[in-house]
Amino acid sequence: MNCIKYSENHMTINSGQYLRHAISERSIIPFIGVYDVFSASIASQYFDGIFISGFGFAASYYGLPDIGFIAWSDIVNFVQRVRTILPHHHIVVDIDDGYTDTEVACHVVNLLESVGASAVVLEDQMRPRRCGHFDGKQLMELEPFLEKLKKVLASRKDLFVIARTDASDLDEIIKRAKAFAEVGADAILADGLRDLNTLKILKAEQPKPIMFNQIAGGKSPQCSLPELEQFGVSLVNYSTPCLFAAQSAIHEMMQTLKVKDGLLLKDKVGVKECTELLNQNLIKRSMRNAY
Repeated sequence: MNCIKYSENHMTINSGQYLRHAISERSIIPFIGVYDVFSASIASQYFDGIFISGFGFAASYYGLPDIGFIAWSDIVNFVQRVRTILPHHHIVVDIDDGYTDTEVACHVVNLLESVGASAVVLEDQMRPRRCGHFDGKQLMELEPFLEKLKKVLASRKDLFVIARTDASDLDEIIKRAKAFAEVGADAILADGLRDLNTLKILKAEQPKPIMFNQIAGGKSPQCSLPELEQFGVSLVNYSTPCLFAAQSAIHEMMQTLKVKDGLLLKDKVGVKECTELLNQNLIKRSMRNAY
């Protein structure tokens, strides 16, 4: 387990500034996708980057696929709850297309920054949206998306803004990435890449940091952090490791309970271990301003 420490010279900076400082000091930063506050509690013991995954949140909060059901008020409330018990972690939030029009997107960005989000990912998909690793995605025209992106950038204070494209054609990916960088996006994400060499091209064609999305069973090859670093990646979001692990573990536990006729077997985690984790969160919630 990694012990995450914060030095005294970070005491006066906000979440967005703190993430920028980390990016300037570290060659690559992973963000672990969580689906609720409890999974964030566990992931935070191993990594200092948390990713609020749209896929995971739609599954956990609504029990539905990530095709546009998420209400912005629900995601803001969720981020606030996560930040309350994780005062020192970098929190990146998937906000889809900003939840419809530009004014809504700017409002959501302002609210997320006020509750302590470090960064947001804004995508160029049209609705009805799909997971970035599924076929059938539709793109917004570039100019309307750039107008939305520019207004979002103008409305934030220090929030780190990652512009995501779901284009699949290489020329279109490069065109959009360069345009996103030119209007001031802080980082670029091209989702659903099949060929990792595209990452090297993106790095060479524009000056912004590159984010890469890892999801089990997705279109992109699975890579270690050192491998991704060689491709020019400096930010990695793991969309769903906690959600998929929970699905597997719950199935296994329910099958065991059924086979054993309801006999609850002693496992690695019991009421004592779970309560210890929750009590740690109780302590951490009072440390919000201690960067």
